[in-house]
Amino acid sequence: MTATHNPVWYVAYASNLSLDRLTCYLAGGRPPGSRRVYAGGRDRTPPTGSVRVDLPGTLVFAGRSRVWGGAMAFHDLGGAGEVVARAYRLTFGQVSDLVAQESRHPVGHDLVQVDPQGGWQTPSQVYETLVPVGDLDGLPMLTLTTRRTLEESAPSAAYLRTILRGLHEVTGWSSERRAAYLTSARGVSPTWTPEALVQLCDEVTGA
Repeated sequence: MTATHNPVWYVAYASNLSLDRLTCYLAGGRPPGSRRVYAGGRDRTPPTGSVRVDLPGTLVFAGRSRVWGGAMAFHDLGGAGEVVARAYRLTFGQVSDLVAQESRHPVGHDLVQVDPQGGWQTPSQVYETLVPVGDLDGLPMLTLTTRRTLEESAPSAAYLRTILRGLHEVTGWSSERRAAYLTSARGVSPTWTPEALVQLCDEVTGA
């Protein structure tokens, strides 16, 4: 079992690529474009580090978010390709509180139930598994996703803006390269064209 105070890497690959958006889970607040205000966690200490990591798999948009409207992003661990991600150094307790808020549950109940495949079962009906995805500097890397079969659908502009902002923070990529990356994710096309994504990139980063 991982103790509450133990440091881990929480690995984000969607809206939490943006530090401002992640901070709402820690310190509370409402992310730009979101329909929800977050209470924040028990420990509001900012991440003690962050670094880009590239995970094997595929980025998939599916379902419908009550927070953003449109589809949510998931990491298909068995898919082909690579997913750009950002690892934040937090405590396991902070990750537990993040998961609780993602699941619309009160903070304060640590994740202790280990599933047979080596992850933690969460209270969420959407992101139901906190999955180990390797180690970094001797600490475990954990990411939220699902192991269910996903029915692809298109994300909203507000959600994509937040992801594109985070991608810029992590990679420094041009608008065109960020647009190409998201165009390759399942569920984005044909609703979103590369040209439309470039326009969203320019809106959030002024590129």
